[in-house]
Amino acid sequence: MKQEQPDWLNVSRETFQRLQDFAELVKKWNPAINLVSKSSLADLWSRHILDSCQVYQQAAVAGGSWVDMGSGGGFPGLVVAILRLESDPELRVTLVEVDRRKSVFLSQAARQLDLKVDVISERIEAIAPLGANVLTARALAPLDQLCGFAHKMLIPEGVALFQKGATFQAELDEAKKSWAFEVEVVASKVDPSAVILKMEGFRHV
Repeated sequence: MKQEQPDWLNVSRETFQRLQDFAELVKKWNPAINLVSKSSLADLWSRHILDSCQVYQQAAVAGGSWVDMGSGGGFPGLVVAILRLESDPELRVTLVEVDRRKSVFLSQAARQLDLKVDVISERIEAIAPLGANVLTARALAPLDQLCGFAHKMLIPEGVALFQKGATFQAELDEAKKSWAFEVEVVASKVDPSAVILKMEGFRHV
């Protein structure tokens, strides 16, 4: 089914087509690897593709490094790699995914879509600091654990963009027991119960 581009996305026809091609790759691989849940596959475009696009729009980077932790089926990491082709071609994108089968998918999809990304198939805890300007994670871990990853992986002035659901405030309250940070809560454009937590300045308390 042909998808319509929402007004807020505003990308070229070529980029929009690449996003649609990526969606078809996810559908093709999903029966074998379960990249996204079967219940959400029917709503792949809104729930996964557009949800990832809005994360990219929250990051004001020029060049530098974007690290996506727990990339899974490429959300938001591969979507970021697609969008940066026309708006920030010098941005380096690194995808961290411990599941070997999903890592293979990420590498294959990047090759087919002509995207330059680095795929690291290791546990985040085992990786040396990556000096990221932007760090993302989607459905990966509780926020207090994500804060620890951000403290390790981000440059001092870096920004973390974490997608969270309706219980985000409880996660923020729990994280503040161990971490200090600045946070902006950004309402989701595709899910009224979800938010993007735009966070920086991580430090232990």
